[in-house]
Amino acid sequence: MIRVVVDDLAFVAADAIVRPSTALLEPTTPGLRRLEQVGGAAFWEQARTERELAVGSAVVTGGGGLEVELVIHAIIRSATEPVSRDGIRRALTAALQRAADWHLAHLAMPLPGTGAGNLSVEDAADVVGAVLTAVPGPGGFPREVTIVVENDEERRVVEAFIRKSDT
Repeated sequence: MIRVVVDDLAFVAADAIVRPSTALLEPTTPGLRRLEQVGGAAFWEQARTERELAVGSAVVTGGGGLEVELVIHAIIRSATEPVSRDGIRRALTAALQRAADWHLAHLAMPLPGTGAGNLSVEDAADVVGAVLTAVPGPGGFPREVTIVVENDEERRVVEAFIRKSDT
């Protein structure tokens, strides 16, 4: 099941959050910095890497002070590879595989790849819709994905693309 809600990702109840990240596990938008603030020092400590990770990959860390136990960092941008539809597709697919590996039933995630200089809401929603309509993944996980957006207009756009992808 895929739901789209207007909410604050830092406080959504789920088994894990999918967090779009750079190759150095930095947030990709100012809005995602809220996760770091709420997650606190424990979140910061776990979301640290010494080397760049590949765009299209995903890694799991603890949630620190967040409402969720785990965070799946979906790598969508590096210093040499900007945000793209293909990078988001690969990273989201990898994140869903991590969710299956960890038997996570419910994921919460923002719309990845949007924001200044990145993809439009429509492009990101199209990619997300195409990837998520294939869930549940291996072993039936995740069973539920909640896409958290900032406003009702984004919710309407994402819901339309999810319906289109599901047909």
